[in-house]
Amino acid sequence: MTRAVRKHVWVLSLAVLLALLLAVTKLIQPSFGVSGLESVARAALPFAFATAGMAVVVIVGGIDLSVASMMAVCAVTAAVLMERMAGVPALIIVLAAGLLMGAINGALIVLTRVPDIVVTLAMLFVWEGAALLILETPGGAVADWLEAGIRGSFLIDGLPKALLAIALCVALVWVPIRRAKLGLSIYAVGSDELAAFRSGVSVGWTKVGAYGICGLFCAFGGLSLAALTGIGEPVPGPYLLASVAAVVLGGVVLGGGKGGLLGPILAVFILRIIRTILTLLAVDPNVTTIIEGTIMVAVVMLGTAVTRRRGSQ
Repeated sequence: MTRAVRKHVWVLSLAVLLALLLAVTKLIQPSFGVSGLESVARAALPFAFATAGMAVVVIVGGIDLSVASMMAVCAVTAAVLMERMAGVPALIIVLAAGLLMGAINGALIVLTRVPDIVVTLAMLFVWEGAALLILETPGGAVADWLEAGIRGSFLIDGLPKALLAIALCVALVWVPIRRAKLGLSIYAVGSDELAAFRSGVSVGWTKVGAYGICGLFCAFGGLSLAALTGIGEPVPGPYLLASVAAVVLGGVVLGGGKGGLLGPILAVFILRIIRTILTLLAVDPNVTTIIEGTIMVAVVMLGTAVTRRRGSQ
């Protein structure tokens, strides 16, 4: 029991911090309750999926700067398809598109041997252009069941459907992979790429798989964006820096090989609750943006410093 607690002490600390922040929110705004919790969960939904995807590529030792653009492609694709066909086939196509975009990113990194930050920066513009080609202006329509799937509570008050959607998608995608050969290979490559290669791990295919999983989570994120707005928005949202900050705050080492998805997702909710608290305190929106940006930059810088220190030891 003690060993398990020590192993997951950072995640447990994040859970305690989240509970404290929720208590502070309740003290500031006594009327904050089920509806407020549901609102926070819905707002956090696209950030959580972007963060889950980013966490996987960081664990494998990379980074993907195109997560927001891939989400935009998936959001407009969902809005256009659901306006013209049944929701389920459209859903499958969107998920396949996200998986394919992520795999393309990974394949380009492996084949060209160009640093991932350069490749994904270029693909950011490619996918952003693709989103604008699909839908030049916000439009389309989303199936009613998709919107209803993230609004309100499930069975009991206080259990937001949006929170359940995050848990189910992450559990269905990551939990089986984490325990399979691909999951073990992702951690091995992130820990030491050369050692993994010498141990018989297919480094190239592992990276392609990790980026493909990232694209799949971005597809979920795009679907959640479309469900939140009811339409497709071709312009990427502010998910890149937020996802990197949440990944680092969630305990994933930027050098790769260590971490999971639960910590980063908890970090997403912590960052969203901080924004809620600042809003309830009537802090100027511009100041709120500055504070959020400062927190994100500080977290990323701290994570980078820790990674460099561990690498020099």
